Amino acid sequence: MAGFTDATTVNLTRTQVFSSDITTLLLDDLNAMQFVRTLNDFPDGFNFNIPIVGEAEVAYFNEGQAMKYQQMDTGNFQFNFTDYVYSGNSMSEKFRRDSWLSPQIIALFPQRQHRALMEYYETRVWAVGNAGQTASNLNTINGASHRWVAGAVASNGTQGMLTFQDFAKARFALTKSNVPLRNLVAIVDPSTAYSLETQTNVTNLLTPAGQWQSVTREGLTTGFKYRFNVYGFDIYESNYLPSSISETINSVSVTNGVANYFFDATPGDTLSWVGAWRQMPTVQSKFDMDLQQWDYATICEFGLGFFREQNFVTVLTSKSVVPS
Repeated sequence: MAGFTDATTVNLTRTQVFSSDITTLLLDDLNAMQFVRTLNDFPDGFNFNIPIVGEAEVAYFNEGQAMKYQQMDTGNFQFNFTDYVYSGNSMSEKFRRDSWLSPQIIALFPQRQHRALMEYYETRVWAVGNAGQTASNLNTINGASHRWVAGAVASNGTQGMLTFQDFAKARFALTKSNVPLRNLVAIVDPSTAYSLETQTNVTNLLTPAGQWQSVTREGLTTGFKYRFNVYGFDIYESNYLPSSISETINSVSVTNGVANYFFDATPGDTLSWVGAWRQMPTVQSKFDMDLQQWDYATICEFGLGFFREQNFVTVLTSKSVVPS
C-alpha cells in the first residue's frame, strides 16, 4: 500500500509560504533639522519680519567742532511659510479584511509617511542654502570667496575633487566673516570621501603617524560621518545635497556637480537657516464609504529661509570623480 507522497497529496501541501516579517528599505541619516534655527513666535499671519541693526562707526574728534551723530544701518529679513505638504496612503476595506498582513502595513503608514516628509524637509533645507548664493560667482564677503569649485585651490589637476586645501580655505572664509568657529560642520556628498582617500599625495598627508594612518585600513567614514574632523570641521555625508550642477567660477568649471556646505552650527542667530512650523507632521485618517477604502495621511506646513550668508561656504565637487 502506497504512503503519503508529494505526488499524491498535492491538496495537503502549500506551494507558497509567506513570512510574517516585512522587509523594509535601508535608510540613511538625516541631519539638516538640527542646523535650522526654529522660530517659535510666529503663531499666525503670513509674513514674519526680523529687524536687523548694523554696527556703530568711529570718527575723529576735532576740538572746537561739534560731533556728527550717525544713524546705524538697519534692515529687515522677511520670512514666510513655503511648504504645505503631505504623504498619503490608502487601503481597501476588502484587503484589510482579507490580508493577514494588513495590521502590520497599517502600523507602518505613520512612520513611513513621517520619514518621507523628513526626507523632503532635508532636501529643502539644502536646496534653500544653494539658492541663497549667486550661481557661477565667488560670492565674496570681506575679501574671501564663499563659493568655488573644489580643487581649484590646489591647482594640481584635482579640479572637481575635494581637497584638504578646500577645508582650510572654507575656514579662512568663515573667519573673515567673523563667524564664531565654535562648532564647525561640513555636509558633503559621499563621493568626496573617495576623492580624499584616493589622492595621489595621500601618503604625505598621513604624516605624522596617528589616526590618519588608519585611513588606508578603515577608510575615512563610518555611519555617514567622518571618523575624525579636518581643520576643525565635523564632517557628515548626505545623499540629499543639490546635484546636477554645471557652473564655471573664476574660470574653473564643474559638470555633474554637487554642492558641499561648510558652516558653523553653534545654536542661535548665527545659524545659516531659519525655519518655522505652522503645523507639525500630523497623522489623519478616514473611511471613504463610496470607495470602500481607508485613507491615511500625514500632513505638515513649514517655512525655510536662508538667513546668514556670512556663515555659509559652498564647494562644488564633481560626482564623476568616482568611476562607474
